[in-house]
Amino acid sequence: MPVPQFPLPPSAPIQLLDLRAQHAPIRAELDEALRQALDEAAFIQGPAVQQFALELSEYLGGPHVVPCANGTDALQLALMALRLPRGAEVIVPAFTYVATLEAAAVLGLVPVPVDVLPDTFNLDPQAVEAAITSRTGAIVAVHLFGQCADLEALRAVADQHGVALIEDNAQAIGATFRTSRGEFWVAGTVGEVGTTSFFPSKNLGGFGDGGALFTRDEARAAYLRQLANHGQTRKYHHEYIGLNSRLDTVQAALLRVKLRYLSQWTAARQHVAASYDAALADLQTISVPARDPRSTHVFHQYTLTVADEPGRRNALQQHLAAHGVPSQVYYPLPNHLQPAYQYLGYHAGQFPVAERLCRTVLSLPIHPTLVQEQLAYVADVVRAWA
Repeated sequence: MPVPQFPLPPSAPIQLLDLRAQHAPIRAELDEALRQALDEAAFIQGPAVQQFALELSEYLGGPHVVPCANGTDALQLALMALRLPRGAEVIVPAFTYVATLEAAAVLGLVPVPVDVLPDTFNLDPQAVEAAITSRTGAIVAVHLFGQCADLEALRAVADQHGVALIEDNAQAIGATFRTSRGEFWVAGTVGEVGTTSFFPSKNLGGFGDGGALFTRDEARAAYLRQLANHGQTRKYHHEYIGLNSRLDTVQAALLRVKLRYLSQWTAARQHVAASYDAALADLQTISVPARDPRSTHVFHQYTLTVADEPGRRNALQQHLAAHGVPSQVYYPLPNHLQPAYQYLGYHAGQFPVAERLCRTVLSLPIHPTLVQEQLAYVADVVRAWA
């Protein structure tokens, strides 16, 4: 069998995420924002925090924005704001990052995993409806990898059964969903509360941890702010049990700069995805990411699915690594099979789509600074294996 002939590797090494290259063109603006924050020395609840909240609200179409310390805290605060009784059930995807379950579990709530759709990897609305009981308090929809879950169907299910809808929007900031009535809904602003993360790898990433909550309910926003600040509105007077969960001023100042470029970076990610699609769409043993035509896709990840044969996904990952192409498996183990959640009583085979995805998904490099030479090389390496 002839050995595949690869083009020469690109002149610059390929990174799964290249924050240094992304920050380089805006370094002067970042430096100035940092200098101003240091000069003001208001490191907790400084002016940049409120300014960032207002600017992010405008970007998202006007919800109240409540900054907090990280995306996991945001999920926990969102659930706290619902005042659910201990033992209430929270429906979550079986295929997602563990923080979605963790936020419920630490509050004494019961995570109830349900399976996801095989094409978009997002919550299956029919599975959600089937899992609702008299104990269900909330549905947490994760907009995975940058594409909206079926917001219209999930909103309808939540309303029909009188439960809350929470949106985990850590991976899809700026994505939109077109309803059957022609309305455009912004991801993170449709549920009772939406959450996001500013972890450095996110599309709008900070320089450390950070997060935020979104709601269109003014009273709920005020309550969330109070919960995030030790349950107080007046110093040393605590009306509720809360958290110490604040976005620090330095992070807010730097995020204000990056927010100005988010639309530009999203367009660049979409260009990368389109280039991969064009090069890889005809392969028989690999599937490119499916698109829900109702949703925009901001491509936090570009995730292939590989034929479900023992060792095949791992073989592709090893082949990529051997040729200088990094990749990552998001996620290798479904949450119902994680050791920490065995107490819930689930077992292998209960959520077959999630379990298959954990065996078959593989994410390629995607970030705004990938150039055509690098994209072509990645595609050539994948095609040579397939």
